[in-house]
Amino acid sequence: MNEAQRQQQLLAALATGAAPLGGLRESGSRAARGVAAYRANAESIAERALASAFATVQAMVGDDDFKHLAREFWHAHPPERGDLGEWGDAFAAWLAAHRGLGAWPWLADCARLDLALYRSERAADAALDAASLGRLESVDPSQLRLLLMPGTALLCSLWPIATIHRAHELEGDAAERAFADVREAIDAQRGEQVLVARRGWRAVVYPLDPLTAAWTQDLLDRVNLADSLARAGEDFDFAAWLANALRASWVQGVAASND
Repeated sequence: MNEAQRQQQLLAALATGAAPLGGLRESGSRAARGVAAYRANAESIAERALASAFATVQAMVGDDDFKHLAREFWHAHPPERGDLGEWGDAFAAWLAAHRGLGAWPWLADCARLDLALYRSERAADAALDAASLGRLESVDPSQLRLLLMPGTALLCSLWPIATIHRAHELEGDAAERAFADVREAIDAQRGEQVLVARRGWRAVVYPLDPLTAAWTQDLLDRVNLADSLARAGEDFDFAAWLANALRASWVQGVAASND
């Protein structure tokens, strides 16, 4: 049995309480006691694992309620791999369907933003391919596409997710004013679009206007540059966007559209 199979067997035993089968490094009563010990701590492990990825959600619902949600989610969607850093993809959808959270319809999208930030910080490092930018002057745009940095993500929400996230990063009077903005935005049901991208080692939330969000979605969908520009229309200032994207380190380079 390989390591991945052993991990899956152990996770299944933790989730169900069944005795582990053969193939683990320990066996018999010793293995059973080990699984029992792990199961006794599984709920606190779940809470810590989710808290590392969903800090804004934890702040919104409070530590005690987040602990209960983490325990529920552990039983509803137990991890399938040994690396708990890869667990939690289903958390946002699970929150959206949770019967007890109907009064918080924005919570699931806040969880999606939390996860995008977490995944961005775990993404592979990459550097700007400055030489590839020369293709913008010498190659037909229909044969090119822009590459964004690994871990870049776009989220479009019916709720003010950027405003909510920012409020939870502030303290004191600034936080009080920010939460007043949150309440106003929620009452107005103001949707927001955000880009998540790394600045150094840390992931950052960048609010976007709808036009720039649509443009960014085309880039993520590997649409060629000519079609992306045509769809963006005359109101989109590509030169200004590119200069800002290079300053913010969003762009990895320019590639052939069929790569």
